[in-house]
Amino acid sequence: MTAPDGSDLWLRRFHPAPAAQVRLVCFPHAGGSASFYHPVSAALASDSDVVALQYPGRQDRRNEPNVDDIGALADRIAPVVAPLFDRPVVFFGHSMGAIIAFEVTRRLEREGHTPAMLFASGRRAPSTRRVESVHQRDDDGLLADVKTLSGTDAKVLGDEELLRMVLPAIRSDYRAIETYGPVDATVDCPVTALVGDDDPKSTVREADAWRAHTTAAFRLREFRGGHFYLSSRAAEVIEVMREALRGAVAVR
Repeated sequence: MTAPDGSDLWLRRFHPAPAAQVRLVCFPHAGGSASFYHPVSAALASDSDVVALQYPGRQDRRNEPNVDDIGALADRIAPVVAPLFDRPVVFFGHSMGAIIAFEVTRRLEREGHTPAMLFASGRRAPSTRRVESVHQRDDDGLLADVKTLSGTDAKVLGDEELLRMVLPAIRSDYRAIETYGPVDATVDCPVTALVGDDDPKSTVREADAWRAHTTAAFRLREFRGGHFYLSSRAAEVIEVMREALRGAVAVR
């Protein structure tokens, strides 16, 4: 049975921690799903209530239409996430997820809900611009880009049936993020930009441009690695997140 607010469609808790003093909300990358954050949930379950977003069109929501517009997706997510602000909330978004988290924050702040921290990982600032059209390529061209980023399970890339299932979601997400912006808006919460020093989707300079998108504190953290540096540098990233979560509790 679906919850009246639809939250059970959107939110996944792999290690529920209802008594936690702080909440971490994770936004997946293009083509990604909530399960990408299962390791994060396992690592931080003792520190926070970890919630991962599940976008339409993937895994258990694969029969729902994909949403290929960032604004439309943020409009649907914001009211689902708003009730989570009964305690301090930290947002973590990777790649496309960073932009969705930013847009959701903009909407929530209008309603009086401000995250304690927004982590923008593996994504250049909303005001930067590149001309990208990967979503217009044929299937082979789209998959070639996905493979260069190493963000999709190798078992999926080698399984034709699975590929047919995930390609529509990947293409839809690429269309959403490649047609977004540029946007000059700001949020009132602190922003920490995380970036790999060899990320083809965001240079360190482009990540540093996030500082213009917050009226609060800004911090840039650079890691060795590419677009999915957070997998190879998981322990380091987890510690950065844990520090922010504990800081949110202390401020409260």
